[in-house]
Amino acid sequence: MQTTLRSSVTFTGLGLHSGRPVRATVHPVSANYGIWFRRTDIEDETINMVPARWDVVEISPLCTKIVNDHDVSVSTIEHLMAALVGCGIHNALIEIDGPEVPILDGSSAVFARGFVKKGLQRLASPIQAIRILKPVEVRKGDAVARMVPADALEIDFTIDFADAAIGRQTKRLDMRNGVFVRELCDSRTFCLQSDVEAMQANGLALGGNPGKNAVVFDDGKVLSPGGLRHADEPVRHKMLDALGDLALAGHPILGRYEGFKSGHAMTNLLLRAVFADPDAFEVVTCSPQMASGLPGVGVHYEDLPQAC
Repeated sequence: MQTTLRSSVTFTGLGLHSGRPVRATVHPVSANYGIWFRRTDIEDETINMVPARWDVVEISPLCTKIVNDHDVSVSTIEHLMAALVGCGIHNALIEIDGPEVPILDGSSAVFARGFVKKGLQRLASPIQAIRILKPVEVRKGDAVARMVPADALEIDFTIDFADAAIGRQTKRLDMRNGVFVRELCDSRTFCLQSDVEAMQANGLALGGNPGKNAVVFDDGKVLSPGGLRHADEPVRHKMLDALGDLALAGHPILGRYEGFKSGHAMTNLLLRAVFADPDAFEVVTCSPQMASGLPGVGVHYEDLPQAC
């Protein structure tokens, strides 16, 4: 059965790029509603709704940004979207009083804790899923994003950075049985110190704080106080991002995502390639057995990492 939250939950923090305070409240809704954002700072109710959907993504290398037909946008949605799908929430309305989702600690941990603490409400409607039927691949330079058939959602990711503190990292996870909450949700966004300086010089990342919401690397060292939460935290965060971006498919995915040096833009291009080929996928109604293998099923409060 589809799910929504039992009751609303509010998150407050700074926007990563603007550095301004922002408030986001996630509300329960009815079955088949999907995920929508409402910009409460825009009074005109005929234009302030933005669907969390793959075909309204504005390609950006730094975050995932969705834009409706009236140029109303919400950016940096990927961590919130990952928490929604990773906690098994299919339907929600997010009211937000600005153009950016709060960055919080740079991961999905705070969102996940809020959702699991509130609990889920089952809705009297079956879950539909997107089953991948054949391999689909997109490339850009040496970066690759690929979707291949699998019985449940799997993510296989490789990153390769010149900085010795990151280097080459590979991880593969089957996302069943609450794996997102246990393995990925507390992994923070990361960057190089030179990237931070360049972004801030251009008026971006004004809300970035290496001690609170990002892991910063420089010349083989981790600059963030407290170090890493996982030895391979960077690749885990890339997997978290991929999960959030795949959530924009509109339904859970039954297939394996393979990423090599991939990112937000590549994942969206992959979704566009999948939906452009009617032979690449089918929409199926989940049997109880299929539904039991979706991300979010089997999540328990005790599974949440101490870091969040």
